[in-house]
Amino acid sequence: MSNEKVKQASQIIIGTKQTVKALKSGIVQEVIVARDADDRMTEQIILLALEKGIRIEFADSRLKLGKAYGINVGAAAVAITG
Repeated sequence: MSNEKVKQASQIIIGTKQTVKALKSGIVQEVIVARDADDRMTEQIILLALEKGIRIEFADSRLKLGKAYGINVGAAAVAITG
């Protein structure tokens, strides 16, 4: 297996709009949603994930979720592809 394929094995997508887009394209394996995110922002993500049978995890807060994935601002949702 080449290094290129290893790098493509798992990708992180941060943000609600990008997560929804990735869910619709069928490339997501898992979604992580911040518990303190606005329901209007995360409802579509959760519904799409449930509809497609994708695992949903919850983070304590937007800030913790953002920091866990290397950004210094809050993130309402993160998608893991691969």
